[in-house]
Amino acid sequence: MKILFNAAVCFVLGTLIAGGASAAEPLKIGLIGLDSSHAVAFSKLINAANPRPEFADATIVAAFPGGSPDLPTSADRIEGFTKQISAMGIEIVPSIDVLLKKVDAVIMNSVDGRVHLSQAKPVLEAGLPLFVDKPVTASLADAKELFAISKKTGTPVFSCSTLRYCAEVQTLSKENAAGNIVGCVAYSPCKLDPTHPDFFWYGVHGVETLFTVMGPGCVSVERTQADGVEVATGVWKDGRVGTFRGIRDGSAGYGVLVFGKKKIELVPIRAGYDHLVAEIVQFFRTKKAPVSPEETLEIVAFMTAADVSRDADGKSVTLESVMQSSK
Repeated sequence: MKILFNAAVCFVLGTLIAGGASAAEPLKIGLIGLDSSHAVAFSKLINAANPRPEFADATIVAAFPGGSPDLPTSADRIEGFTKQISAMGIEIVPSIDVLLKKVDAVIMNSVDGRVHLSQAKPVLEAGLPLFVDKPVTASLADAKELFAISKKTGTPVFSCSTLRYCAEVQTLSKENAAGNIVGCVAYSPCKLDPTHPDFFWYGVHGVETLFTVMGPGCVSVERTQADGVEVATGVWKDGRVGTFRGIRDGSAGYGVLVFGKKKIELVPIRAGYDHLVAEIVQFFRTKKAPVSPEETLEIVAFMTAADVSRDADGKSVTLESVMQSSK
């Protein structure tokens, strides 16, 4: 009986191993853009010697450095980050076309949103699932075109800030889904850069937090700008009000002041990459984007409308109007 039992166990184990029933298929990931610290952080998580179960059988195998010579934040850091990526055993390739022949999916970490559309196009046309780090693009028109290419080619893509998948933000999102949140003020640092519209460069972190907590459905926004601070207040279609406060002076951090049906609560956010990277790898396997193009476009429209409002002395601007005018 013992011999028969052992033979049966060996047969079952052999079947599982041969058929891959207990393990995911190997996933080869490529990077575009080595001018962001996220490229290094994501690589350390996915290619760890003892990775988390979510990253099992996934490996970053190749990277295209990219870079923007006219953007100091890119030009000054790309050499150092490229060396770190190469030291991990990841192949550095000379072009996106070469990269696409070596991988199953792509993470775009290019810090410059202006190049995202041109870098995303060959990936989408090659049919490889794509994650685009924040900001999805540096304009609403580019974002609309990027998602149009995704739809035309049938290639899945999604984009978000790391803040969306921080544990505290996800908990608040669930509270909102349960109908417990009537409004909030999300805050984050909001450095400005002349190459990008105001919120696109860094304020996008706080804006994404606002939309993750409140959910989509914003119809209009009003903007106030003063020394050291940016305030954009949105009105949602159900009458709720959500505000983004961008910090450019004084103590900075990430968090949400939540107005609930039963209590008011200040929730600081501890930024981290683990949960986002797990979502990215799962997306590459399922080909199902966890954030819809419509929601990402609404976030971009909010930031765009905030700039229009700024130029109109704080006048209320609808998201629909900027969506229509952005061609």
